[in-house]
Amino acid sequence: LMEGISHEAAALAGHLRLNRLIVLWDDNGISIDGSTRLATSEDVRKRFEAYGWATLGVDGHDEDAIRAAIELALTQDRPVLVACRTVIGYGAPHKAGTAASHGAPLGEEEVREARERLGWPYPPFEIPQPILDAWRAVGRRCQEEHAEWLARLAELPDDRRRDFERRQHGELPEGWREALAALRRRLIAEPVKVATRKASQMALEVINEVVGETVGGSADLTGSNNTKTAGMEEIEADDFSGRYIHYGVREHAMAAAMNGIALHRGFIPYGGTFLVFADYSRPAIRVGALMGLRVVHVMTHDSIGLGEDGPTHQPVEHLASLRAMPNLRVFRPADAIETAECWELALSHASGPSLLALTRQGVPQVRCEESAENLCARGAYVLREASASPRVILYATGSEVAIADEVRCRLEEKGTPTRLVSVPCWELFDEQDEQYRATILDGDASDALKVALEAAAPMGWERFVGSHGLILGMRGFGASAPAADLYRHFGLDAEHVLEAIEARL
Repeated sequence: LMEGISHEAAALAGHLRLNRLIVLWDDNGISIDGSTRLATSEDVRKRFEAYGWATLGVDGHDEDAIRAAIELALTQDRPVLVACRTVIGYGAPHKAGTAASHGAPLGEEEVREARERLGWPYPPFEIPQPILDAWRAVGRRCQEEHAEWLARLAELPDDRRRDFERRQHGELPEGWREALAALRRRLIAEPVKVATRKASQMALEVINEVVGETVGGSADLTGSNNTKTAGMEEIEADDFSGRYIHYGVREHAMAAAMNGIALHRGFIPYGGTFLVFADYSRPAIRVGALMGLRVVHVMTHDSIGLGEDGPTHQPVEHLASLRAMPNLRVFRPADAIETAECWELALSHASGPSLLALTRQGVPQVRCEESAENLCARGAYVLREASASPRVILYATGSEVAIADEVRCRLEEKGTPTRLVSVPCWELFDEQDEQYRATILDGDASDALKVALEAAAPMGWERFVGSHGLILGMRGFGASAPAADLYRHFGLDAEHVLEAIEARL
């Protein structure tokens, strides 16, 4: 309970008065280094009481006391911490109560003597019949209640029962793709210049109306992340009928709670914070990726483009580090169309988490022609073809796609055929067949100068441009200034990108 996640999660649980939560704390006073007194002297029960919990203390080796504590905890109107005072390695003659029994085997002789002290004559891996019978009885204790629950489910109206079963199986409702396709058609008819965080909200307005199992939230940045849509009511301590959670400034707890919501089944959680704060939620994002959970992390303010908040808030290395995480799909859409497509892909990805890296600043709509295909599903695709066999191939993501588009136009005007490839998701591109990937990486232009443009650490772009290509990105931390000034200062505006390319040509 020394780790920060316990503080974040416990404070939120107390605030929401989660009275179905009982935590049995093994209070043995030992850590790997030795006694917990080496590093902490806090009164844990008082800390939890300050969060709004009820607390109890029992002898952790007294099963009757533990049973009584649980029965009392079930009557409380708030979460309960039961501090179970125990001796680590109980029964071991020499290592009980010491760090030596924490992270290493007791040893053959210590185990033999512990068996004698505990009166345990059974050989290793044998489960005594009385214990086996007791465990099997526990497994049968709720059979009647389960049968009654199944009967109630069967008695529901067909539409409600089918909807419940659909949600439990992780299937999305009919018409959700069509709703997003309709949004894309509207955007094609009336192009917009908006931040992709705003485009994300536009997509969520459509999604949340059709997909009733989404549960949104933000780590105290709702107005910045644009994660709340019309009609979403907040979840409060005395009313859990809403679909929006105010997590407070608790990024780690938010990501961990979303993992739990996904594990419960029946809901699709998404939550927002700034991309730079992915560092705080990263451990839980990793666990979600390891467990294959459908969670959507909405990370806004994704580059130096956020402007005057400066380098403390400007992510640089974050995209590279997140792309290195197995089973996490990192999306960085270029405009409102790509944002809608990336949301479609995130929702349909049921075997792992997705992360959307979104801009604070407005970006022009670079996709203005209707496509029946979700182009972002390829991970990378040709956005603008060269007028002839290309001498330059530009690869870009997010807000830099529009900059690359301007550079391409100017190169074409100067007689340099240039292809522009948008790369919204590296992980999806890696999943494409070899022929498609070869088309994007080389195609008919193996001698072309390949240029990658992204306002982030350049790590990893070698896979697109090769060892002789040009990577234009952030080689250090950002600065505090208007976005346009920062792009010029770091050589990522169209003028500087054009100069760098022409110098190489």
